[in-house]
Amino acid sequence: MFIDRANIFVKSGRGGDGIVAFHREKYVNAGGPDGGDGGKGGDVIFTVDTGMSTLMDFRYKRKFAAQNGESGRKNKMTGKSGADLYVKVPQGTVVKNSDTDEILADLTEPGQKVVIAKGGRGGQGNMHFATSTRQIPNFARAGHDGIELNLKLELKLLADVGLVGYPNVGKSTLLSVCTAAKPEIADYHFTTIVPNLGVVFNEGERSFAIADIPGLIEGASQGLGLGHEFLRHIERTRLIVHVIDVSGSEGRDPFADFLKINEELMQFSLALASKPQIIALNKTDIDVSRVSEFKQKFHAWLEENHDNIDDAYDKGAWRVFEMSAVTNTGVSEIMAYCGSILDKMPNQLAPVSVKEEIAVHKAVAEEDLFTIRVEGNVYIVEGNWIKNVVESTNLEDYESASYFQRIIRKKGLIDALVKKGIKENDTVKIYDIEFDYVE
Repeated sequence: MFIDRANIFVKSGRGGDGIVAFHREKYVNAGGPDGGDGGKGGDVIFTVDTGMSTLMDFRYKRKFAAQNGESGRKNKMTGKSGADLYVKVPQGTVVKNSDTDEILADLTEPGQKVVIAKGGRGGQGNMHFATSTRQIPNFARAGHDGIELNLKLELKLLADVGLVGYPNVGKSTLLSVCTAAKPEIADYHFTTIVPNLGVVFNEGERSFAIADIPGLIEGASQGLGLGHEFLRHIERTRLIVHVIDVSGSEGRDPFADFLKINEELMQFSLALASKPQIIALNKTDIDVSRVSEFKQKFHAWLEENHDNIDDAYDKGAWRVFEMSAVTNTGVSEIMAYCGSILDKMPNQLAPVSVKEEIAVHKAVAEEDLFTIRVEGNVYIVEGNWIKNVVESTNLEDYESASYFQRIIRKKGLIDALVKKGIKENDTVKIYDIEFDYVE
C-alpha cells in the first residue's frame, strides 16, 4: 500500500536535574558543594532511509519520544545525556508543524539528517552557586523540559519525469512498457489510484526515474478527484510527459484535454505550470485523423502563450511525439529523447523553503515566559520557563527563596500581575508554590 501522508507526535528528552551535594571525605569536616549537572535530553532527529518508499510505518506507530537526561551526581559528576531518537523517513519527505503548518525540514538527500526537536538542557548542580558570601548553596537548577510537537509528514516522489493526463489515456501502459514497474492496467477510469514509480534504462542515453501520476480531472487543483493528493507528486520532477488520447476514444477533444490539464497545473502552482513538457500523442493505433489538427492548434497555443519559446525549444521542451503504448510504437524514441534533454532541465530536487530559525530551535521569547489566568481571586501562573524556576527553588533555603523573588520581579511577573488587576491578599499560584500577594 502506498501511504504518502502521516500525522505523528514527537517529544525530545527532558534535561536531567542538577543536584545538591557536598563533598564528604574522611578527615575533611566541611567539604564544599560538589553537586553535578544534569545530562542533556535526547534530540529527535529525522533521517532519510533510501530503503523506505512510503510512510506506511507511521500508520502503526505515531508517538516518538527521545530519552531523558539523567540527574547530576555528587563529586561534580554530570549525569548521562539521554540518547537521541532517530526517526527514519523516505527520501522526499517534508516535515511540517501540524499546529502552524510551518515547514520544519525537507529531506531530499540520501542519509540527510535534521534535528526536529532539541532535547532540554540539563540543570546546574549546586557547585555553580558557591560564592565568597554563599559558601553552602542549598539549591540547584532543574533540567529543562523537552519539546513536544505534532507533526505532519508529506511524501513527494523524487522522479525526474512525471506522466500526467486525463484518466485512461494510457499512462500506466506506457510506464509498464518502458520500465519494470507493474501498475494495474484496465479499461476503466481511475485504474491508477496511487502514484507508481519506475526506472527507464536507456541505451546510450541517461537513465531516469519516471512517475505515473493518477489521472487528473477538471477541478483537480481545487482538490476534486484527490487532485491535491496527486499534483504535489509532480512538483519535484524536472520534466512532464503529457500523455493525450489523440484518438478521442473517450469522446473528448484531445486539444481541449491538453488545455484543461494545463489549466489545472496553473491553478495549483505557477511553478508547476511552467515546467517543461513533452507531448505524447497516444493511441495512434486506433486513429490518427486528429494528429495534424492537434499539432496545428498546439503550435498556435505555444506562440501565443510563451514568450521564451525559442529558449524552451533549445532545451528540448514542448516537442510532440506520436506513439502507441499498447503496440509499443514510438515509446523508446520518447524515452531516449527525455534522457537526452534531462540534464538541460532545471533541477527541481532542491529543498522547499525552510525558515532558518524555526520554532523548535530558537530561545524562549519573552512572551513565552509565563501566562496568567484568573479564577476568582486566584492568579494562576503557568509556562515552561516559570515551571523550571519553581522546580529549581528551595523555599526552605533563604538564598534560594530570595533568588526566586528577584527573578520573577526582573522578568516582569509582578508587573504583569498588577496589570491583570491583582489586589492585596489575592492568591498567586505558580505550580507547587502558592502565596498571598502583598503590595
